[in-house]
This record gives sequence, structure tokens and C-alpha cells, in this order.
Amino acid sequence: MRLATIRTVAGTRAVRLDGETATETGEADLRALLSRPDWREHAGAAAGPVHAVAGLDYAPLVPSPEKILCIGLNYRDHVREMGNELPEYPTVFAKFAPALVGAHDEIELPVVSEQVDYEAELTVVIGSSVRNADDAAAEAAIAGYTVLNDVSVRDYQYRTSQFLQGKTFEHSTPLGPVLVTPDELPAGGLPISTTLDGEVMQSSTTDQLVFGAVDLVKYLSTILTLNPGDVIATGTPGGVGHARKPPRYLTDGAELVTTVEGVGELRNVCRLAK
Repeated sequence: MRLATIRTVAGTRAVRLDGETATETGEADLRALLSRPDWREHAGAAAGPVHAVAGLDYAPLVPSPEKILCIGLNYRDHVREMGNELPEYPTVFAKFAPALVGAHDEIELPVVSEQVDYEAELTVVIGSSVRNADDAAAEAAIAGYTVLNDVSVRDYQYRTSQFLQGKTFEHSTPLGPVLVTPDELPAGGLPISTTLDGEVMQSSTTDQLVFGAVDLVKYLSTILTLNPGDVIATGTPGGVGHARKPPRYLTDGAELVTTVEGVGELRNVCRLAK
């Protein structure tokens, strides 16, 4: 099943995508849909207003998640390019909802920095509350997967040992376009990439992850309860602009395409904030 949150003249709506059509489920957004214990059956049986998929205006997949949890240094190739050792535990930081934009929205580049970087990420969306999960409970709590680009303001990120100030600038982080349930994805690694102005900058597979999705749900659920609609960005592969020589950062007018094969594609133009 594929689900999304779209913008309509009446506000945002959760929809189920079937080929060329998108059917409203009756909820305002994906978080509201996932908060139903019967969300799978409800979404599968939905028969609300229908929209053509072509031309949909995608809102951030979860417009206002309770939590956006992010993992750093979680791809073996990225750990190596940054000159670090493989981590013993996940590196955890966070974003806040005002950072999110839709799959085709503009990314806002802050005027205070010229070191804004791209980071393609496979992202987990939680579908049921879970605390202190074992493997089975962690797997069952995953509603599905989507795509996020963890756009990072590097000079702010490295001002201190805490990443957050460089990770949650407003209108910087595209999320979407759809949630894909696990049964629709093949076993093994998924190709993941970033293309900047037509040039491939990141190209890897998710089997490079140090800590996989189930591992992360288990670990994070020991810290706090994960709830429906919570978002877990699992980290980025090698090829980020900050590690290049010379560095390659995002600029006004640049087109950023972020893809996880089988899950979805973000396509965003970068614009300098006014």
C-alpha cells in the first residue's frame, strides 16, 4: 500500500495511491490516519473523493509529527569519508516540524550560511505505539518507509558538539512523497541517491547501514515511546558535499533530486530565503 498527505482546496487530506488515482481516506493527514488502530484496513477500504496522481500537491508526508528522530554516521561509506570509526551506538539528534517541506516544495537556504549540504535518507514512519521493543515488536511498529533529505547547515552544525542547530532550519527538509508499506519492498538493500543539477553526488544502497530500521526502532524505543506518525531518518550514505574537495554546497536555484528506489523521489529547487 502507498499512502500520502496531499494539499487540496479544502486543506490537507490523507490518501491511498492506486496507480494513477489517489483516494481520500477521510483523515486530514497521515499522522491522523496512522493513529487509528485499524489504519491498514481503513485505508484499504477507503472510498472517498478521488484525485489524479499526476499533478498532486504533496504536503510533507507527516506534516506535524510528534517526533522527528535522525541518525548520524550510519552508512559505512559515509563514516569512512568523514574519517570516523564505525559507531558502537547510534548517533541521535532531532528536527522539529517547521523544518519540513513537501516532496516538490522549494528548499529554503538560510541567508546566514553558504555551507548548506544535502543528505539522502531512507526514513521510517511509525504506525503503532511501541516502548522497549524486541525485534518482533519493532518490526510490527513500522508502518512503512519514505524519503527525506536531511539538508544540513554545516557551519552551524559544527559550531558545537551538538548537531541540532544545523539540522532544523525552517523549510529546509523535504519529506515524502509517499509512505510505502514494508510488504511492497524487496528484501535486501535499496539503491539510494542524490542528484544535484543533473550530477549524481550520492549513490549507495541501504545495505550499507550500520544500524538497520528494526535496530533503530528497538534502540530509540528504550529511550522514549514511539508513536504513530513519528519519523526516523536512518542516516545518509557517502558523497555529501561537505566531504568533497573542494566542498560542494547547495546554491540558489539548484535542483536537488533524492531517490530511494522502490520508495520514492523528492524533487526540490533550492531558493535563498528572503
